[in-house]
Amino acid sequence: MEKMIYDILIVIMLIVSVLTIVSIFMQPSKQDGAADAFSGGSGELFEGRKARGFEAIMQRFTAIMIGLWLVIGFVLVVLSTK
Repeated sequence: MEKMIYDILIVIMLIVSVLTIVSIFMQPSKQDGAADAFSGGSGELFEGRKARGFEAIMQRFTAIMIGLWLVIGFVLVVLSTK
């Protein structure tokens, strides 16, 4: 029974990993702000800008996927020690 649960969790972890990678790549680029930080520009890197719309959804989805990945990883570690 534990072997079956372990195998199912491995498959779920792989799916969550792929979804996390896709969600990271789908987020809007903030490359200009990073370039300004190194060049001394006054970009909006340190401004308190709140994400809106698609950007906010992608940030939340990515955070949920990372949290889920960590929880599944922890459960897999616990199952592998038994």
